[in-house]
Amino acid sequence: MKVAVVYASVYYGNTEKVAKVIAEVLEADLYKAWEVDPSTLMQYDLIGFGSGIYFGKHHKSLFKLVDRLPQVEGKKAFVFSTSGIRRIPIVHDFHKPLIKRLRKKGFIIVGEFSCKGFEDYALFKLIGGINKGRPSEEDLENAKKFALKIKEICSRE
Repeated sequence: MKVAVVYASVYYGNTEKVAKVIAEVLEADLYKAWEVDPSTLMQYDLIGFGSGIYFGKHHKSLFKLVDRLPQVEGKKAFVFSTSGIRRIPIVHDFHKPLIKRLRKKGFIIVGEFSCKGFEDYALFKLIGGINKGRPSEEDLENAKKFALKIKEICSRE
């Protein structure tokens, strides 16, 4: 199975750390969202899309990339993120907009991963930021476990 991980990590490299761990486990090619051509991604069986969360959504470069992708049939994808606050499905599910757009393109979503990341935006800057040291070693270990689970799911199909 040929795998790509596409990410946007803009400020502190939080998401890049997670993307690299996932890519290593999945033996995936790693691309920055603003550098990869949509046609390049069509050669992959599984594509991961991730970024930090900005105002409740993934980075705009991921949405722009997904919008430029052609319609697919049954291609698998997963979504991941880092954020200053915890993701709470239903209440505060910041993966939902990206997943919705991927599904509209024909992708089958096989998993989601999220962990906290250091943030010092706006008021958080006044207190020196929140989530210092995140993603932590434990977070990165959880990202590895997530990638192994994705590998298992995709190998069964």
